[in-house]
Amino acid sequence: MQETRNVVVAENSASAPASEAKYVYCIIESKKPQSFGKVGVGGRGDEVYTILHGDLAAVVSDTAIAIHDPTRENVLGHERVIEAVMEQHSVLPMSFGTVFRTKDDVVAFMNDTHDALRDVIGQVRDKIEFGVQVNWDRDAVVRDIEAQSDEVTRLKTQIQRATSGSTYFARVQLGRLVERLLSERADNYVREIYDALRADAVASKLNKPIGERMILNAAFLVERAHSERFDRRMHEIARRYEGRLAFRYTGPWPPYNFVNVRLTLQQSAARA
Repeated sequence: MQETRNVVVAENSASAPASEAKYVYCIIESKKPQSFGKVGVGGRGDEVYTILHGDLAAVVSDTAIAIHDPTRENVLGHERVIEAVMEQHSVLPMSFGTVFRTKDDVVAFMNDTHDALRDVIGQVRDKIEFGVQVNWDRDAVVRDIEAQSDEVTRLKTQIQRATSGSTYFARVQLGRLVERLLSERADNYVREIYDALRADAVASKLNKPIGERMILNAAFLVERAHSERFDRRMHEIARRYEGRLAFRYTGPWPPYNFVNVRLTLQQSAARA
């Protein structure tokens, strides 16, 4: 389940202080004002608080009108705010660097997109995300394949017994066979692990592996009430493959992999 929304927002024509804006971290369901501490992005110690509209609230902080560079410090600050809010609420995370000029612009955004926001936040209500990455030692797997495959053994023996000038095609054949067996082994591992974990998730997503060692990079959306069951399943699987695979298990996270709300800011006629 990945919900992608393209939302067009008209900027409010009301004037705003030239140097200040509102940085938006996420949308939550709330009818009362809340504060989350002086942890705003930008290093100024800005208060993180809510701007209300009906049954929705935007979690924001004041910020200078500027492009927020995606430095490690800024991105981690953005994520830390959302994770802190997530401890108390289901969150609809906004992309890093989402800035509106004024409070009225934030309210106008929630008003214009209320039904879409309600629909998406309803789908992730009381759900959290976990990440699972699996790496293997390719050389160790090759040695394992060589020890188990009769065909690999036959080709290696043929190469060893042949003269150097007559081994070219056998070596090519051996290389192709090993690559095919590696691919099959990786596919089997991924299928077994992914299928076992998504049995305890309401949604799952396969992402592209990172680097040569990684064979699985996945995200799972889990009911908060069932997170301990998912956690137990994860550790059972890790023990099953101990010594063969290395697992990196992270979370809980906001549902970054399952919600994607794209904002297109459009100037109103009054500002055109």
